[in-house]
Amino acid sequence: MRKQPAKILGKAELCRLLKAVEDTRQPTRNRTIILLSFHAGLRACEISGLTWPMVLSPSGKLVESMELGMGITKGGKTRSIPTSIALRASLRCLHREDARPKSGPVICSERGGPMTPRSVVNWFRQIYDDLDMPGCSSHSGRRTFITTAARLLPKINGSLRDIQELAGHRSLSTTERYIQGDRMIQRQLVNLI
Repeated sequence: MRKQPAKILGKAELCRLLKAVEDTRQPTRNRTIILLSFHAGLRACEISGLTWPMVLSPSGKLVESMELGMGITKGGKTRSIPTSIALRASLRCLHREDARPKSGPVICSERGGPMTPRSVVNWFRQIYDDLDMPGCSSHSGRRTFITTAARLLPKINGSLRDIQELAGHRSLSTTERYIQGDRMIQRQLVNLI
C-alpha cells in the first residue's frame, strides 16, 4: 500500500496553525518554523540547517532571498529562495529576540542548540496532533507552497520551471508530483469547454 502524500492546507488552516503557536513558549521561533515551511517550501532538514549567514547580508541586514548552502539541501545543490514579507518580518523579529547573531542556527531548540531534522519533524507532528489535523506532516508546508505557487503561475506568467528551482528538484516530474489537483477547479474547467 502506497503512503499518502502530506495533506495540503488552505489559508484558514494555516491561520489556525499560526494562531496556535502564539501562546507557546517560543512563539516567534515557532511562527518562523511554520513560515519557512509554508512560505519558502523548506524541508525539515533545511529548516534545521538554516544559519544566519544564509539570511543576512555581511552587514547583518536581512536579505530578500535566502541562500541555502549545499550542506543542508537535499542533493547538495545551493539554491536561492526569495522571502515573503511575512517570513522576513518573522525572521527580523527572531533575529532581534536572539540578540542579533551573525552566525549559528536560525532555529534553535529550547536548550539553545540547533534543532535536528528529526526534532523539526516531531515538532510539526506534535502541533498537528494537538490541533487534530490528520494527514498533516512536516512536509505539508512544502506541498502547500508548491501547489499554491503552481496555481498562481498564470497570474505572473511563470512556468513550472520557476517552481522546480524554488523547490530544489532535479526533475520537473518530481515537482509535478507535489502539485495537488482541485476538484472544484476541474469542474469549472469542464464547464468552460
